[in-house]
Amino acid sequence: MEDWKRYIRNIPDFPKKGIIFRDITPLIGDSYAFRKSIDFFTDYYKDKEIDKIISAESRGFIFSGALAYVLDTGIVPVRKSGKLPHKTIKIDYELEYGKNIFEIHSDAVEKGEKILIFDDLLATGGTASAICKLIKRMGGEIIGVSFLVELVSLKGREKLSGYDILSLIKYE
Repeated sequence: MEDWKRYIRNIPDFPKKGIIFRDITPLIGDSYAFRKSIDFFTDYYKDKEIDKIISAESRGFIFSGALAYVLDTGIVPVRKSGKLPHKTIKIDYELEYGKNIFEIHSDAVEKGEKILIFDDLLATGGTASAICKLIKRMGGEIIGVSFLVELVSLKGREKLSGYDILSLIKYE
């Protein structure tokens, strides 16, 4: 069993006082750790017949791109308001430390497509829950919701009840 936490840097009081930011840049900067983390998710999802991986900006893009390549799927970015050039669908969401708006291209998901959602971190579940709502609104079938890091004490899984959730690194 890999000691994954050794690849995560803890930064206190970022982006504001009282928050411990879990910095994944040491993990993605280490070729072995990055490859093994992609292998972990690939092993779990390889037989799930996923059409697209949907990920929120920005760190989730790193993993979803690599995972989409290995699983031979498409990838769809979900971005903060005003960043996508085509017609979009919007949703408001709450973060551990604020609020924001997400957008996805209105033609990014076809009805019945099997979707894997990937984000780097599960905290309160606001980001992933918002993405799930967007996908369901568009007619996609959510196969799973996955995270590199999960902050268990913030109970984000509760907002994602009913979905298959997978996380690699858990902090209690």
